Amino acid sequence: MGTPRIPARTVLFERERTGLTYRVPALLPVPPGPTLLAFAEQRLSPDDSHAHRLVLRRGTLAGGSVQWGGLCVLGTAVLEDHRSMNPCPVLEARTGTVFLFFIAVLGHTPEAVQIATGRNAARLCCVSSRDAGLTWGGARDLTAEAIGSAEQEWATFAVGPGHGVQLRSGRLLVPAYTYRVDRRECFGRICRTSPHAFVFYSDDLGRSWHHGGLVPNLRSGECQLAALEGGPGGPVLYCNARSPLGSRVQALSADEGASFLPGQLVPPLAETARGCQGSVVGFPAPPSRRPLVGAQPVGARSHPYPPRSGPRVQGSREEGAEDPCGSAGACGGGLGESDSASKVSAPRPTWLLYSHPTGRRARLHLGVRLSRVPLDPHSWTEPWVIHEGPSGYSDLAALPGPRVGDQAFACLYESGMRISYEEISFSLFSLRDVLDNVHPGKRPALCLPS
Repeated sequence: MGTPRIPARTVLFERERTGLTYRVPALLPVPPGPTLLAFAEQRLSPDDSHAHRLVLRRGTLAGGSVQWGGLCVLGTAVLEDHRSMNPCPVLEARTGTVFLFFIAVLGHTPEAVQIATGRNAARLCCVSSRDAGLTWGGARDLTAEAIGSAEQEWATFAVGPGHGVQLRSGRLLVPAYTYRVDRRECFGRICRTSPHAFVFYSDDLGRSWHHGGLVPNLRSGECQLAALEGGPGGPVLYCNARSPLGSRVQALSADEGASFLPGQLVPPLAETARGCQGSVVGFPAPPSRRPLVGAQPVGARSHPYPPRSGPRVQGSREEGAEDPCGSAGACGGGLGESDSASKVSAPRPTWLLYSHPTGRRARLHLGVRLSRVPLDPHSWTEPWVIHEGPSGYSDLAALPGPRVGDQAFACLYESGMRISYEEISFSLFSLRDVLDNVHPGKRPALCLPS
């Protein structure tokens, strides 16, 4: 296989001598082109409680490279006396509207204080753009609408961070997590809380928003989503979440995020000592000379596909209704191919790409891993390290290649020489790069362009 190569990187946000720091990246491709929207938090210092505003750089992808515009502070993405955190964009493909979700946290209240007291200081907010991020509307506070009385049971909550997705049915999904108060009174103090991943969703093109059920069992936090297509039981929604349990947690939904089945630990995806956010993106498996086996591999029976008789992830549409996501099955987190043949054939199985630091004790050496059978938690490859040294939060996007069967990816990630939050970098690479650099394992015969 040779020496693994490291893709070229471009620094998009860099810590300033005044102490101004950029953290928590989010990346969204928006067609045509596509235009790449790179978001981050601008902080007065690296500390979470010193988060300030959200910032954006817009890039244009052409000829295998990206031309980036200047830094823009999103002046409308703010509530008075609150700090803006956790950018989480999602694209509504039919109208071309980008919804940028974030939390607005009162003053400098740390998350740990909210958890300890059971007093939520976060608000759910979003701004939207209809011109690929050139201009943005005013902030909407969606807390009462999307959370309602459930807020009384939450010590705090947040979205993402990273990208959301849109399902073939048109449902928009924003990943989120909450610290649920499991027992409130214990000598006048909060006795016990637990983190749980869930989603916010909209079925009316983003006009109204609701919250789904929590991942019910394992402790799960910052998360991302992917729609899995091409399985024998029909499409399902996949959630991959940060956890304090030593490895990542995955959970499936058979009803488009309204509820989740019990989560599973994913032993190959180890966490750092204190955990770290990670990113996941789905994309159609490349063409093969023979059909891939649709069922799970032998031994991967701990979490079967939800039965066809139950609720389906992709709701049916009326005859003749427009498919907002084309043939890719999910949009907002990446753009798949849309060739005419795929529109009349069954969706190809979904593969997943995942990014996360590979260090066990510290946030070091950002790696990407591939899963060809996402429902099997043991199916992940060894990592391909795309950045050596300190690295932290990241966000992946799937991009269309120039030819059918091509697949490209972009990654926006925290990086540095001494600490992981010196800068936020951007890299491009292809599926061929991934296959050439992850642990070889057993591969299907692929018809990738030469």
